[in-house]
Amino acid sequence: MNAPVKTPDAAEALPEWRLDDLYAGRDDPRIETDLVEAKRINDALVALKGHFVASRADAAALGALIDRGVTLYEQATNALWSVGAYATLAASTARDDPEWARFEGDLRARSSQIAADSLFFTLELNELEDDEITAALAAHPAAVRWTPWLRRLRLSRPHELSADLEHLLVDRAPAVANWTRLYDETLAKLTAKVGREYLTLPEALNRMSDPSAARRKAAANGLAEALHDRTPTMALVMNTLAFEKQVEDRWRRYPDPARSRHIANEVDAEAVGAMAEAVTESYATTSHRYYAAKAKLMGRKTLDYWDRNAPLDAAAPKTYGWTEAQGVVLDSFSALAPKFADEARAFFAQPWIDARPRPGKQSGAYSHSVTSDRHPYVFLNYMGERRDVLTLAHELGHAVHQTMCAPLGTLLADTPLTLAETASIFGEGLVFERLLAEAAPADRRALLAGKIEDGLNTVVRQIAFHQFETRFHDARLHGELSADEIGDLWLEVMGESLGPAVKLNGGYEHYWAYVSHFVHAPFYVYAYAFGDLLVRALMEKRREDPVAFVPLYEALLAAGGTKTYVEALAPFGLDPRQKAFWAAGCRDIERLVAEFESLT
Repeated sequence: MNAPVKTPDAAEALPEWRLDDLYAGRDDPRIETDLVEAKRINDALVALKGHFVASRADAAALGALIDRGVTLYEQATNALWSVGAYATLAASTARDDPEWARFEGDLRARSSQIAADSLFFTLELNELEDDEITAALAAHPAAVRWTPWLRRLRLSRPHELSADLEHLLVDRAPAVANWTRLYDETLAKLTAKVGREYLTLPEALNRMSDPSAARRKAAANGLAEALHDRTPTMALVMNTLAFEKQVEDRWRRYPDPARSRHIANEVDAEAVGAMAEAVTESYATTSHRYYAAKAKLMGRKTLDYWDRNAPLDAAAPKTYGWTEAQGVVLDSFSALAPKFADEARAFFAQPWIDARPRPGKQSGAYSHSVTSDRHPYVFLNYMGERRDVLTLAHELGHAVHQTMCAPLGTLLADTPLTLAETASIFGEGLVFERLLAEAAPADRRALLAGKIEDGLNTVVRQIAFHQFETRFHDARLHGELSADEIGDLWLEVMGESLGPAVKLNGGYEHYWAYVSHFVHAPFYVYAYAFGDLLVRALMEKRREDPVAFVPLYEALLAAGGTKTYVEALAPFGLDPRQKAFWAAGCRDIERLVAEFESLT
């Protein structure tokens, strides 16, 4: 039986969201109404089948068709995504409830069936030549606003299959998604036996930041044992999904497993490679150097892996009640510009945040944008520590970004992952600056250590995750990997990134099993490093000229997905295609490590 989940302040209740402004429950008749409406709109789009190619010689007619078609496509998307978001949001707080799991799975299947009928639309648009689309937009100016969406659509043009094969993949997607569902449900039911307690995954991970070394070790070993019992299942999930990806990638002629993610992010593979190379080359001067300094400060030659994020002394770290955390975040956002705080304040005033940890609630944090005509929802497991305040700022940064670009509409507001992390990581940076400015001299070192560890977790650790994924997928080409073989890859890559000052004790070989991005979104993780290093460059620009920075930053967020990462950063004088850009961000982390060493 699970022990009750403790909040940081028992007298201050943590918020739980209400989803009734979406739907009142699984049996809300509006769900059926919206699905029927989605099908009606989609059928109107299907009625245009064949007309796009047939009109290629008449630029004005083709332009009007494109405008009509994309408008219908967005309307159908809004209806389907609204229902799908409700299912995801509700199920994410009840992963131990089979009825919610079934509801989510059934809705996903039905939505896929509706959407599959309009697959022809994007395929038919991509049959057109670039000059035909250019002429059509020029002849029908109302369609020009869809240019960014068309640009992104055409990136996948060389990798599209026949209409029948694309339809097949959509039809079978819900069945493939059940492997992800199995993974989520397995993790949600996980409890780690730690002494007389039974901790959920978020609680066990949180315990590894406890001031007590004995409590950290007990939580780490308890979690390792719980993960060990589940690695056969997790290995089967990863092997199966990796094989599914291999098959699809082969048919789509992707040259490597990460290429589809690069295309979705509108980022050059060379830029990602330059970033990964710059971060890897910085291991010795960032993570290796920091953990060696931390070990020395703690009177140790090496740190056990459960000490990686340990506080620097045995005193209980400062905790933040929910109201205090709210104040810290809003004040920090306001220091940038009042508009950002005003946008974030609405999420506290309305029941749009779910922060209370509880059994059955999945781990992690996110901000779900739903659709452009709905407000986002923020999800986290708030434990009251400094990292939780930063997580709150991170997700509210997403929510503010999603709110600011919503006027563009759902399709144009959809932001590639490489830019989608900008506002979230920037929000964290604003909060850290405030905490550091207000810290007493005795607290400054601990805050600096926390900032460095957050940077290492976001940059070095995520690039290590990216390299683990790369090696896993490369190895999977030659056959299925056992849980032990996956664990060996994990130890190899993490050992390289953490360095000789961190001891990877027995049990750590199972920790790959809880990193949900490997299952939910292969090769997603580099976006965190991309965003962090990008934000370090933006914050330096802010320090150079705070007044001039704000309108440029507002324009970047309001642009949503209408600009590529190169176009979005050009007004700041930044070029992320150069390795030097990424190396500069790594040197910023190195500078913090040097400052930490000077304080020790």
